[in-house]
Amino acid sequence: MTGRQDRVDQRVGQGVDQRMDRGVARAAGLALGAAFLSAVAARVGLWEGHLSLARYAGFVRYTGEVNAFLPRGLHAPLAALATVAETSLGLALVAGLRPRATALGSAALLLLFGTAMALSQGLKSPLDASVFSAAGAALLLWRHHARLARRVRPEAEPAPPAS
Repeated sequence: MTGRQDRVDQRVGQGVDQRMDRGVARAAGLALGAAFLSAVAARVGLWEGHLSLARYAGFVRYTGEVNAFLPRGLHAPLAALATVAETSLGLALVAGLRPRATALGSAALLLLFGTAMALSQGLKSPLDASVFSAAGAALLLWRHHARLARRVRPEAEPAPPAS
């Protein structure tokens, strides 16, 4: 083969790799987004087919258990904040909106949740629930999109030589 053909083959291979990377990143975003949305659906009873305030009250109690180190008065607002954050991040991940910011926000939320679980319930709890694994996936997704942004961004003009 010629050197030219080798270069063409290399570029074709890189294109396939890039398409696969994008596909895998899209699948990770969909999986993380679906997990957030499923958790919200469960806490309001949608998986049972109807809205349920009793289910949400149970989530507020669970929020208190996970955040036992915080004052009781913060449990309900924290449950509401978590629900808004998980809904927003879940929808953004599924839609592919602002992927770097969404992935980083997802990682931060998951790391906070996992840390709170570990502090209140022991390290086994977040490990069994794969919270840190999901946070790692979100960080990999963030890194993927950060690399894409650098590749797409035009190179800066070199500085003129000093006189």
